[in-house]
Amino acid sequence: MEQLSSRQVYTNNWMTVREDSIRREDGSAGLYGVVDKPDYALVIPYEDGRFHLVEQFRYPLGIRRWEFPQGTAPERADVEPAELAARELREETGLAAGDLVEIGKLDVAPGLSSQRGRIFLATDLTHGEPQREHEEQDMRASWFERTKFEGMITAGEITDAQSVAAYALLQLWEQRS
Repeated sequence: MEQLSSRQVYTNNWMTVREDSIRREDGSAGLYGVVDKPDYALVIPYEDGRFHLVEQFRYPLGIRRWEFPQGTAPERADVEPAELAARELREETGLAAGDLVEIGKLDVAPGLSSQRGRIFLATDLTHGEPQREHEEQDMRASWFERTKFEGMITAGEITDAQSVAAYALLQLWEQRS
């Protein structure tokens, strides 16, 4: 596939939307709408058989959702994945990890977005106060036993695709360890 042209149609502090004219392998023309967002880090804080989750209002869905701490750097900055993971963990939960291990990668929505994620397991945790951004002022945080967490996924209380996929990566990582 060959990109013939690209034009930015929207931008803000978190993303850019562009429209690309392309030529397919057979020579036919096509069009792609692409959401460009910086890569994110998702952190699985794990201590004594429990996960630390955050809950916040997700505006596009119009509902509150529980999920693992995750995010991107402000102003679409490019930050090293482990540094970003430590920052998101501290910001959203107040936790600092003595051990932070990358366990996998995820593509958010490769049919429409360039965003990719790195998944980290955080253990040997030190507790502190969250340092949330203004947009996160409604965020709550709580610990959940692993069986409760799995039940929340089954019951549709945790539906964040990145969190569910990150948990699958954790299970595979644990099998290898």
